[in-house]
Amino acid sequence: MVSDISQFLELAKTLPVVDVRSPSEYLQGHIAMAVNIPLFNDEERAIVGTIYKQASRNEAVLKGLEFAGKKMRLMCETAFALKSEEILIHCWRGGMRSQSMAWLFEMAGLRCIVLKGGYKAFRRAVLDEMASPRELRILSGYTGSGKTEILAELKKSGQQVIDLEELANHKGSAFGALGQQPQLATEQFENLLFANLQKTDRTKPLWIEDESINIGKNQITPAFFDLMKRAETTQINVSQPVRVQRLLREYGHFDRTLLAEAIKKVEKRLGYDNCQQALKLCASGELAQVVKMLLDYYDKAYRFQISARAPETVTNLEIPDEMSIVEITARLLANEKSKNLKS
Repeated sequence: MVSDISQFLELAKTLPVVDVRSPSEYLQGHIAMAVNIPLFNDEERAIVGTIYKQASRNEAVLKGLEFAGKKMRLMCETAFALKSEEILIHCWRGGMRSQSMAWLFEMAGLRCIVLKGGYKAFRRAVLDEMASPRELRILSGYTGSGKTEILAELKKSGQQVIDLEELANHKGSAFGALGQQPQLATEQFENLLFANLQKTDRTKPLWIEDESINIGKNQITPAFFDLMKRAETTQINVSQPVRVQRLLREYGHFDRTLLAEAIKKVEKRLGYDNCQQALKLCASGELAQVVKMLLDYYDKAYRFQISARAPETVTNLEIPDEMSIVEITARLLANEKSKNLKS
């Protein structure tokens, strides 16, 4: 049985997805819930591809059968472990690899549904979703303002929220990789964002933190970034002392060697002399002074970023030092409600 991408994704809510591409293809990017049961490993795929180009299709098929024949039992056992009598299968274009694996699994007693157009069709759906208009709300503010914590509180309050930094395994700054898992490929970051967008109601506000187009090594899809740039933005203005203390709590416990490595990443922006001073302060444990120096750089970058937005799309909220994350969130929601009433 063959399914188009919309049917396939609907079925994937209840059925396991099997990606039969090679491990490196899967690592580069895959459907969020997919399990990799490769027909060929990376080396085998390269050999079969070379034979196909340099000899003939028949020779390539025979070599492919030679490779796959040794692994048929293991592949079936892996599919059985999914504990489902029906599975979804895809390869790159919905061609020979997925059809061959579907034949094998059906011979073993499973019902298989192959994705028409394969992973390539899925990627088209991802990029289409990124470009689709939706009601975004951007939460903006200087580094250390507590935006991530506010997003979490907004989610608790029943709002639609996507944490891009969580998806990217990176907090955005030179220090953003500290304490995080290794970043995935940008393609997989896009796939994860797509999976999260699919769970939202596009007619209702979706809260996202203000970001530059790059989050560490991951890049936000240009079409989606354009939607973010044009969205209604709330800028929370938190005093520097409060931000310094929050950043010390967040990063101050890391090994000073790791902190020094992060400082060196922004040497060109800080200037050589400032960077050396920051490194000395870090080595001596004067981390509050280091944070203040770094905020001078990050605040300038933020002012440039917010200045690129149309002024009429930006609402400023002054946040008193004593206001908690819960209180800030309540104020955001009250402000949102007020805007809705006026409109």
